[in-house]
Amino acid sequence: MTRYGMVIGLKPEAEQKYKEHHAAVWPGVLETIRACNMRNYSIFLHNHMLFGYFEYHGTDYAADMAKMAADKTTQEWWALMMPMQSPLPERKKGEWWTAMEEVFHVD
Repeated sequence: MTRYGMVIGLKPEAEQKYKEHHAAVWPGVLETIRACNMRNYSIFLHNHMLFGYFEYHGTDYAADMAKMAADKTTQEWWALMMPMQSPLPERKKGEWWTAMEEVFHVD
């Protein structure tokens, strides 16, 4: 299992709508998350910054992320979410959410 943390900005005017959407995530999106071996997925909000965390339980992360990106329902969900988000300027090429380095963990 590998832990992933990521961060992205949230446009202030979109905060309420973003919360509403995530209070009722589409079942097809949740099914795809599970099918792509992601578990214990959370998104936190603080001062217009979103912090995402999940645990990956698969064996081919790139393939699972490609599978997720190819899913029609997920594409529709992302089309709603992306205009609400503000990617960080320092993100790596190809990233939307900025990957974070894990510097501490304890079970």
